[in-house]
This record gives sequence, C-alpha cells and structure tokens, in this order.
Amino acid sequence: MPNDQDELFASVDALLAQAAAQDALPEPAERKRLREAGGLSQDQVAKALSVRRETITSWELGRTEPRPPKRAAYIRLLEGLAERFPTQGSQGSTAPAAAPEACHGPAATPPSPPAPAVAPPSAPGAATDPAPVPAPTRAARTGPTSSSSSSSLSASRRPPAKKAATNKRATAPAPPPPAADPRFVHGPLAVLDGDGSAYCVDGLVLDCPAATFPALVEWTLNEAKLGATRLHRHGKDADPLIVITAEAAERLGLPRELEDRRGLRLPEDHPVVRHLGRAKWRLTRRGFGPWPRIYRPAQGGERQCVQFAILPWGALDARSWGDSDQLPPAELARVLGSYATRVITPRGSTAVCGLELMTALRPPTRAVRDEATGSWVSGPNPGALTEPVDPAPPEAPGEHPVVASRYPRHHERTPDQALDEEAYDWFRPLTDEECARGYSHGVGIDVNMAFAAAANRLNVGTGPATHVSSPAFDAKLPGSWLVDLSHLDLDPRLPSPFTPKGTRPTGPAWYATSTVAYAVELGATVQPIEAYVRYEHGAYLDAWYTRLRDAYMATMADLGVTAGMPDDDFLAAMARHKDLDPGQAAVLSAIKSSVKGGIGKLRERPQGIGYKYGERWPALERPTWSPHIRAELIGKARTNMHRKMRKLASAGVFPVAVLSDCAVYLSHGAGPLDFLPRTEEGKPLPGGFRLGVSPGMVKHEGTQDFLWVASMIEDEQINPARHIKGSDAAAGGE
Repeated sequence: MPNDQDELFASVDALLAQAAAQDALPEPAERKRLREAGGLSQDQVAKALSVRRETITSWELGRTEPRPPKRAAYIRLLEGLAERFPTQGSQGSTAPAAAPEACHGPAATPPSPPAPAVAPPSAPGAATDPAPVPAPTRAARTGPTSSSSSSSLSASRRPPAKKAATNKRATAPAPPPPAADPRFVHGPLAVLDGDGSAYCVDGLVLDCPAATFPALVEWTLNEAKLGATRLHRHGKDADPLIVITAEAAERLGLPRELEDRRGLRLPEDHPVVRHLGRAKWRLTRRGFGPWPRIYRPAQGGERQCVQFAILPWGALDARSWGDSDQLPPAELARVLGSYATRVITPRGSTAVCGLELMTALRPPTRAVRDEATGSWVSGPNPGALTEPVDPAPPEAPGEHPVVASRYPRHHERTPDQALDEEAYDWFRPLTDEECARGYSHGVGIDVNMAFAAAANRLNVGTGPATHVSSPAFDAKLPGSWLVDLSHLDLDPRLPSPFTPKGTRPTGPAWYATSTVAYAVELGATVQPIEAYVRYEHGAYLDAWYTRLRDAYMATMADLGVTAGMPDDDFLAAMARHKDLDPGQAAVLSAIKSSVKGGIGKLRERPQGIGYKYGERWPALERPTWSPHIRAELIGKARTNMHRKMRKLASAGVFPVAVLSDCAVYLSHGAGPLDFLPRTEEGKPLPGGFRLGVSPGMVKHEGTQDFLWVASMIEDEQINPARHIKGSDAAAGGE
C-alpha cells in the first residue's frame, strides 16, 4: 500500500509540474517578440530544440503548444530571453538594431533601441458604424517655440471611442495602447491644403508656414513630428508623408499637370527642382513625379527624408483608391492614415507598397558586430532576400539576359522551356444534361484574398537556384521541376490544375514545387527530368500575409462584416458594406490591390521606350525581384482553387468557368446558398467553398441569368466569370 501511495503522489506531482509549466509559457506573440529581440531565427531555435522550423512557427502563432520534454527547454529559452529583453524599460537596448539607411542606400551604425509599436487596428468585433471624421483640432503655428505645446496637443487628439460589440462571454478589458513614439506624435502623414493647413490623422490640424519645397521639407523634419516606427527591429522607421492637394501644389509652384506624360516627372530645369538643388536636397532616381522622395544623405545615422504624394498628378490611382483624391483633406487624412497604420505608410502605388511591405517586415540587412574592429557593420538578415539573384532560365521572362542568350528574340518558348504558373482563365461548353436541368442562373463566387491566403506558410526559395538532373521530387524543396503530368486523367468538367487555361498538359512542362506536390496528392507518379531547386528557403511571406490579413479583417469589421456571421447575415452585410463608409471602402480596395500588385512586382518587366531586348533593367537589381516566388505563390493559389472545386465535384457540383479566384456555377437560385452543397447536418461541405469574410473563404461575386451564361460561352466565346459581376473583373482589379 505505501508503494501504491507513493506512485499516486508521484503522478499527482507530475500533473502539478505540468500545470506549472503550462502557466510559465508566455503568450504566442511574446514568444515571437523574445526570439526576435534576441536576434534568433526560427531555424536556430528549431535546431536547438530538435524540432522542425514549422513547429516553432506553430508555437509562435498559438496553433499548437510544446509538449514535454521540449516544453521545459522552450520555457528555459524564453525565460532567459525575457531576462535580457524585458517588455518595458531597457527593451531591446542590448540587442543590435538595423543599420539606418539613407534614402539611396544603407549606412551601418551602432545599435539603437527599437521604437514603440504602432497601436493595433480595431478588432473584428468593433462596432460597425462608419467612423466619423474627428473635429479638426487646430494646433498653434509650429515653429522653434511650439514644441512645448506638443504634449497637450497630442492629449486632445484621442480618436472617438467605438462601441464594444456584444459577446455572450465575458472578456478581460483590453490592455492600453502603447505610448506614441515622441518623434511621431502627430501620426504618419499629413494632407496639405492651399491655406497652409496640414491635416493629420485623428483630426489634428497643424499650421504649416512653408511656401517653398525646401522650407516644407525642413518644417516636416524639424517641426511636424510625422512618421511611423519600424515594422521590424532590423528595419527602418517610415519617412513622413506629405500629401499635396491641387491648391497646395499651386501655392508651392507646381504645375497642375505634368507636361512629360511618359516620364511623369518635372524637368531638371524646373524652378522647384533647381530650388531644391540649391538647398542641398536630392531626389531619388525617379525624379520629381507623382511620388517624389526628397532627402539628404544620412549623417550620424540620422535619416533626413520626406515622401510626397502629388494628388493632381495622379498619385492615388483610381483603380486602387477610387475617388479618394477628391475627398476633403481631413477625410483623406483619415483614409490614408488607416492604410498607413494597418499596412504601411504609402510611398508609391499600391503595388510599390505591397512590395515595400515585404522588405519592411523582412529587412535584407541587420547590424552585426565586426569581430576584427568591434564596430557595427551591415550584414545579411537570415531568412530575408538579401541580394539580387538571377532566376533559372525557365523562370525568367523572355527579355531577361539568361533567356535572350539562349533563344532568338521572337522565339516563343514551349512548356518544356518556360515556367507558366499563372492564374486560371478557363471555361467549358455546357453539357446536354446541364442544359436540360432547368437552371435559372449562373452564380459567381470569389475567394477572399486568395493570393494572400496562398502566401500563408508557403515555403519559398531565398537563395540562388541549383540545377540538378533526374532528381527525386521533394515537396519541401522550393524550385522549378520539368515533369510530364500529361498521364493524369481528370474529369473534363473541371479545369486541369496544371495549366492556366485549364487544358490537359501534352507533355513535359516546368512547374513550381506546389503544383507538382498537388499532382502527387492526386496520385500521380512523378519522375522529374531536371530541376532548379533552392536549398536556402523559408516562409518568407508569412509576416506579409499576417499583416495584410489583419488589415483586411479590421477594415471589413469597420464596414460591418465580421468573422463568424451566419451565412444570410454575411451576404446581407457584403451587399451593403461598400456604402457604409466610402472612405474605409477605399482602404479595403487599396489593401487588396497591395496584395496583387506586390505579387506582380516580384516579376516586374522592363518599362520605357529606351529599353533594348536582352539588357538588364533596374528592377533586376532588387533582392525582391524573384519570379520564382511569384510562380510558387500563384501555383499554390491555383491548386488551392482546384482542390475546393474537386471537393464540390464529389457532390455533383461542377463549375462552368473560372477566372483567377472567381468560379461560376449553374444554380436554380440567385445566390451561393442555392448551389453550395451541405452535409446532412446542414453545414458547409468540408474542404469545399465556404461563405465568410476570412481569407480563403468566399463571397458572392455576382449573378446573371442562365441564358446570359450560355450565350457568353457558346456564342461569344468569352469567359463568363470575367463579367459575372456586371463589369470587367480584370479591369476592376478583381
């Protein structure tokens, strides 16, 4: 009996130890913060704990929890990091920060403590009433003596409180937002009108006395207190943005329109450009155009750079921002401020912003100590794209030197010569059975943030490609594979997952890893002929996806659409969401454009009439010029789409057309609920399309009558998914 009692006590002690260990583990976000504060990569932690890198990612996202004996070792690591990098006080003071950069290049400097984080966006449960524009708060004219009023000014700038959403469960009060960085107390940007009023976020209005561009730059850097803190500890703070209205442009001596409609920049001899030069200010290579960046080389590690957006010159593209450039300055500041807080401070088109966000979240360099001299120098940042890398020949566009050196200029490469991972553009003839079943409508469903969702946990190459012959396929190794998948016999009522046009492959072709992995999932025997693989790889886009997902969800919540809504409520909310708050609707459009535009920039083609075939072009010198990442991502998005369509096909429901992330189905009713299959319990078919706001779920894209769909397919030979919404989906950025 005593021995039995000892065994029972030992079991109880083990349970108590386990409970104590569970209490000692920090929250997921804190686990990530501690690792990054210590300058450790996920690969390093995974190697030390003898687990996979994906396991560390899962722990830091809160998807899974470590189990003994790994749990105790992981807690020991986090406790050690917490002692060195506490949340308050000296946070980050002992860790090297990124080397600050001039606008035209990096400058290695000693480490500096990271700035406070930006306040998080509204939670999806926030009230859905449109946020009113706060009443403008007029600040005293800023000047050398105005700094004393900054604290009282910022105290009056609190945004209006929002109603908390009702919830059946009691929730703990939200923690207070972090204190604003004293350098950027007036927010990330200001909209300048013709009267010298600079409208900031939260309704604050600053008096700007500057009447020339050099004076405006000086005022912005010295008095305005605009900008935003870095998004990554090795990154750099966002430069202040000044948005110039038409009236302000005239006041500052700018023309209403640019005469150079091709180059979109002021001539070098324009008075404004010459005035800037005399004041020792510089312009970047793109000159003084719709998005000019004005700077001086960094001195002592301090950046001197201001970003401008010239509204009358088309800085805000209507395809991404709608009619935002016509909004009053205060409202425009709210719109752009929301985007800046949730995504990134605008610094060009939404495509440029999408690409710059990748770099801001995964900086290519970090400050490292030179063992020989003891000084801080710039070094590569593990897990980032650190230097320009030429693509493998099948991955490169036709103009690239690696292709131009192999083929004549007008040679059209075949599938066994070029990687063709593009989005779907497919439709098929209607069957006799479909024509006889009395369908009344064609209904389009669209996958939310499909390409962003494909980026989640996507393993991509971060280094150069290595050519291998007759390799064994490895689904964990990103790259391009020459494989014959023509032997797969799939249902002709579904598009092939291996070609953008949905046609069956006719022989060997190049595919990204994600596409070949899906072929294996379908039961194919895969025997690659050759491949270009990347042994340096990782989930480079994870942070990019997370930030854009959170921005999208917060903006949709502002527009009255939240996660977990019943299907009918969701469809009703989606039908009116763009009318609820036009300003936030513009932010939503810009977020979605940032996703697709940023992905497109990964394979940016040469621009300008001066380009000659076979020459290099400026985009190739960016570490983020990575067509293989774009191919991997699009292949993943396309196979994700096919997997869901295949699941619906198992229930007898087949699409008639697909365009990118939109699929058209025949229906006896006018909405998605009329054709999306359900289980016997009335729930959505597992693995199929599911209505909802989250990335990867679907919304109602549009409905047309059956005869319209049949006419588009049979008579016009036009993909009905392109016009199911009532407009050209491609032209609208869908």
